[in-house]
Amino acid sequence: MRISRRWMLGALLGSVAAPALPVFADAPATSPRPMRRGGPAPVVREAEELVAEARLGGSIGFVVADAATGEVLEQSDGALPLPPASVAKAVTALYALEALGAEYRYATQILGTGPVVGGVVQGDLVLAGSGDPTLSTDALGDLAARLRAAGVTGITGRYIAHAGALPAVTAIDAEQPDHVGYNPAISGLNLNYNRVYFEWRRAGSDYQVTMDARAERFVPKVSMARMQVVSRDLPVYTYAAAQGSDNWTVASTALGKGGSRWLPVRHPEAYAAEVFQTLAKAQGIELPAAQLVRVRPEGAVLASWESVPLRLILQDMLKFSTNLTAEVVGLTASGAGSLEESAKAMNLWAAARFGIAPEFHDHSGLGGGSRISAADMVTALVRAQSTLTGAELRGLLREVGLRDAKGREQRNAAVRVQAKTGTLNFVSGLAGHARAGEGRDMVFAIFCADPERRDRLTLAEREQPPGGRAWAGRARLLQSRLIERWIAVHG
Repeated sequence: MRISRRWMLGALLGSVAAPALPVFADAPATSPRPMRRGGPAPVVREAEELVAEARLGGSIGFVVADAATGEVLEQSDGALPLPPASVAKAVTALYALEALGAEYRYATQILGTGPVVGGVVQGDLVLAGSGDPTLSTDALGDLAARLRAAGVTGITGRYIAHAGALPAVTAIDAEQPDHVGYNPAISGLNLNYNRVYFEWRRAGSDYQVTMDARAERFVPKVSMARMQVVSRDLPVYTYAAAQGSDNWTVASTALGKGGSRWLPVRHPEAYAAEVFQTLAKAQGIELPAAQLVRVRPEGAVLASWESVPLRLILQDMLKFSTNLTAEVVGLTASGAGSLEESAKAMNLWAAARFGIAPEFHDHSGLGGGSRISAADMVTALVRAQSTLTGAELRGLLREVGLRDAKGREQRNAAVRVQAKTGTLNFVSGLAGHARAGEGRDMVFAIFCADPERRDRLTLAEREQPPGGRAWAGRARLLQSRLIERWIAVHG
């Protein structure tokens, strides 16, 4: 089975101002329908009618503005702060591009604390991470090969894994179920988006289970993530942390004949260290069990692996909505010592840069506590256009097709929407640019949220909440209908 980096991603990923509409003059909440020569224009439904028809409950805020001037063309509850979900990643991308630059690369290095004599490092060997969110098992395999090509065959000292480039975070959002792969730990040494591949097959009355760190070319088994099949109905999964290891159990009644899924890794530095040890052994380099450190030892670089440029990392992040990538690039940009402090630093930057007042608590939007108004989101996108990072962001946003009556995404060459989507339980957002042919270029943000309904969910319901899929479908259809209206009325 060949698994590419994009396949893995898809399987997973001024001055401070109070929230205000980005206008320089008052704008009507709705606009008159245009009339064409020779007769009335086709019927264009009012925004209020579209919102009522969606039957979402909770709150809905939207703003659409002229991209060139910032003039608001239409809005409803635009100043109301609402959860952005993964739309927050668009702000994170702007933040990281400005702080780090589009060509920034992460480096994962192998250091030797002493000279290499006869192929043997006279001292410690250090696997030193920089936080690379895209580091894969294949990359570590190539790094091991580079180390062997440099003439290294052994060491006299310790094998050390350094993960102190970023703060250690056990999970992005503590209110998510333990087993969801989109909520992994964060470390200065990440691997495979900090997910491990769990596979099971029935063997008589029992099951054969494996835990591995597969990528496209290498599939090493791991022992730091362990799974036990238990005879029970619920819960489907349980998790317990141990020193440097992840201990899982799974209900036998949930397994069927066989299957697989990605599970989050809570000790990513131990995970990466074990996988590199295995891959180094395949190159003839024997390493002892790793010692994990937060302070980077001094040493000569013996081999190195670099990520692709940040702009490509962000392009994948925006397309596949990988939460780990968003948190890592945000933490790297801020240099803060915790995720909460890093989010605060991004809030301050957004306030100074765009004159808005968001309240992000992370960089991915995974946590339900973050808030931003549609007005502030539009202000940021409009004002960012005058900067190099803003122009870069627009090119990184993916093309979003409008939905048909059955909720299917349709590609329409006549209407181009470049935007970031966002989805949580009973939260749906969409923000970006819309344009029909050579018509007006518009910037918009639409946030739909029912936080009270979200908060009533039990932990067991949060992966697949009752009514959640239908609600999200109606929200996405509303977003498409609003954009169609704006194209017809203002485009």
